[in-house]
Amino acid sequence: MIIMQTNRMKLLIVEDEKDVAIALARSLTRNGYTVDVANNAAQATELVLVNEYDLMVLDLNLPDADGLDVCRYVRKEKPTLLILILTARGMLKDIVSGLDSGADDYLTKPFHLQVILARIRALLRRDMRCRDPLIKIKDICLDPAERVVWKASRHLELTRKEFSILEYLMRHPGEVISQEDLLEHVWSAYTNPLSNTIRVHIQSLRKKLGEDSDSQQYIATVIGGGYRFIKPEDSNEQYIQ
Repeated sequence: MIIMQTNRMKLLIVEDEKDVAIALARSLTRNGYTVDVANNAAQATELVLVNEYDLMVLDLNLPDADGLDVCRYVRKEKPTLLILILTARGMLKDIVSGLDSGADDYLTKPFHLQVILARIRALLRRDMRCRDPLIKIKDICLDPAERVVWKASRHLELTRKEFSILEYLMRHPGEVISQEDLLEHVWSAYTNPLSNTIRVHIQSLRKKLGEDSDSQQYIATVIGGGYRFIKPEDSNEQYIQ
C-alpha cells in the first residue's frame, strides 16, 4: 500500500523502568515509528549526540541524573528536537519546571497508550508544518507530511522502509550517503551494521522507481562510499549497480 502516515519519524524513549520502556517501544514500533531506548541519562545524551531523532519521550526520574537536566542539555544541543516529558511527577510546579526547561509537552503517569500516541502525533504534525511540504527532484515528487510519492503523475507503492530511504536520499540530493548513515536514520541504533538489509531495500526501491540493470536515473551506488540520489545536473561519475 502507499504509505500515508508519519512513519519515517525516529523516536528516542528515555525510561529507566524497563517494562514501561519495552511496552512503549513496541507500541510505537507497531504504529510505524523507528524507536531507540535509553535507560539512563548518560545513554540518552550519547544517543542524542550521535543520532538524529525527531522526538524524545523523557522520564524525569532517572537513576543517574534528574531528567530536567537532561531536558535542558538536549534543548541546548538539539534545539529542534521535540521533547515530550513522561513522568510520575504531576504537581503543578513540576509541570511548570518541565515546560520551562524546554519540553514541548508534559504527560504524567499512569498514562494510556492511546493518549501518548495522540500527543506524539500532535507534536509531529505541529513540527511538520514548519518543514518543506514537498520534495521534487526530476519527475519524483515526495510529500513528507502525507507520506506519498509520485513518479510523474503515478503513485508509487512503497513500504515504510523504502519510503524512509527515498526521503532521506532526496533530502540530501547529490550527497553520498553511507550505509551506516541510512542504518542510523531509518533503522534503530542497534541494527546489525553487517546486515545486507540496506542493499535489499535499495534494490527493491530501484525497481519501483523503474530503474533496471542498464540505467541509473535516480539512485546511484558510489564505489566505496554508499548511495546518492542523482540530481539532473550531475555529470557522469564512477558508479556501479
